[in-house]
Amino acid sequence: MTRFADLLATNYKTLVTQYLQEDVPSFDYGGYVVGEGEKEAILYCKAEGVLAGVPFFDEVFRQLNCRVEWSAKEGDYINPEGKKEVARVYGKARHILLGERTALNIICRCSGIALRARKVHDLQTAKGFKGIIAATRKTTPGFRLVEKYGVLVGGLDTHRMDLSSMVMLKDNHIWSAGSITQAVQNARKVAGFALKIEVECQSEEEADEAIAAGADIVMLDNFTGEGLKAAARSLKERWASKGVRHFMIESSGGITYETCAGYFCDDIDILSMSTITQGVPHVDFSLKISH
Repeated sequence: MTRFADLLATNYKTLVTQYLQEDVPSFDYGGYVVGEGEKEAILYCKAEGVLAGVPFFDEVFRQLNCRVEWSAKEGDYINPEGKKEVARVYGKARHILLGERTALNIICRCSGIALRARKVHDLQTAKGFKGIIAATRKTTPGFRLVEKYGVLVGGLDTHRMDLSSMVMLKDNHIWSAGSITQAVQNARKVAGFALKIEVECQSEEEADEAIAAGADIVMLDNFTGEGLKAAARSLKERWASKGVRHFMIESSGGITYETCAGYFCDDIDILSMSTITQGVPHVDFSLKISH
């Protein structure tokens, strides 16, 4: 099985430290109450989910000198009747409780995103769509790495991680630069060969200008399902007749799990959906001290 944990460098450890500092900025009063007796706590999954966020959960307790043993694997689909044990945490009582809420917040959120991504991925497979389905940059400040990690565990593409990962020229960039052509030219001067340039387009005419200017990806934004398919087919055929095939077509804007199948077609290379990370229900986990 793919080990997405191997993608993580060292910055995620700093994030976990910040999460813990946010939750306990001064005294740990509850920790004083329970003391330093050695305890065992059981992590239960109590709702449908795809287990995700394991390395972040582990790091919370590693920083608190606790040990985690998993009985489920990251990426497992879980749909318990009542509750299902997925891990046990061993350590001092105050340390386990110090990390409890931070660790739960991470795994509940990450597993919810992974479940949404898995459902979209399963639908894509069932319908035979060969393109890429990706999330967007609409993530929670400070929590993006966790959320994008959940997208990967669920089986979808993260899209760009940040503003430095790819050049995406939206309407505000174009209006500020004066035209699509000028915006693409300005971007190419500094992006070089290593970064792709994507242009958000509201019409076929804008897409034509972007392709002519050398954009690598054109985003057909807020097109309807059938209108999108017609525009994508027209663009691919028109430019192929000129020997131009370097570009990809992305569709975005208002696409949900319920509607995404209506956008699947051979002329669309990428579907991006903000609903993979936005408005996603958390999976219910709880951590209980054995007694």
